[in-house]
Amino acid sequence: MPQRTLRFRITQDGLVEETVEGVIGTSCHQLTERLESALGTVKRSELTAEAYLRPEVQSQSISAEFH
Repeated sequence: MPQRTLRFRITQDGLVEETVEGVIGTSCHQLTERLESALGTVKRSELTAEAYLRPEVQSQSISAEFH
């Protein structure tokens, strides 16, 4: 599993900026929604380049023979 990182920057006027790294697609919203609701009102949300990537789908074929 890739490393996921949440970064926070608190400005002098109390504004909290949150950055999510290592999450492919828009699942970062699910990852941060409880934290954001505890912090207060979200004034703005911007997607990073990772949000527009598609997750890799891994599949494996197994062949079986029955006698």
